[in-house]
Amino acid sequence: MQLICNNISEIPKLAKQVLATIQNNKIILFYGEMGAGKTTLITEMCKQLGVEDAISSPTFSIVNEYLGADNQTIYHFDFYRIESEEEAYDFGYEDYLYSGAYCFIEWPQKIENLLPKNSVSLYVEQNLGVSTVTLKI
Repeated sequence: MQLICNNISEIPKLAKQVLATIQNNKIILFYGEMGAGKTTLITEMCKQLGVEDAISSPTFSIVNEYLGADNQTIYHFDFYRIESEEEAYDFGYEDYLYSGAYCFIEWPQKIENLLPKNSVSLYVEQNLGVSTVTLKI
């Protein structure tokens, strides 16, 4: 399934469509080049899920934790800076991924062998200001 976003003002609509499409799948993998809009989409998805705190990329911390509506926990990962899958073991990735909470994961290819099979993949591409999100469930 492909979703198109023609400008930044359509990001809330896009986030709502993604959340409706993934339904009960809570481990979402975000693929895309640097600057494609992965963090922007995750930020809006968190807002749609009721997060009121400041939302930012966990580039240096690797994971940020947010609290959404009904006290649901949301984890936002950025694995860009890790060098090996062993680093994911060091911070206990499985406690997060198997918690039942939403897990939004940027740069999942860095831990590909550790990802649960029931993950949803989103491919975010940007071309001439138009973002395309392809979902693979």
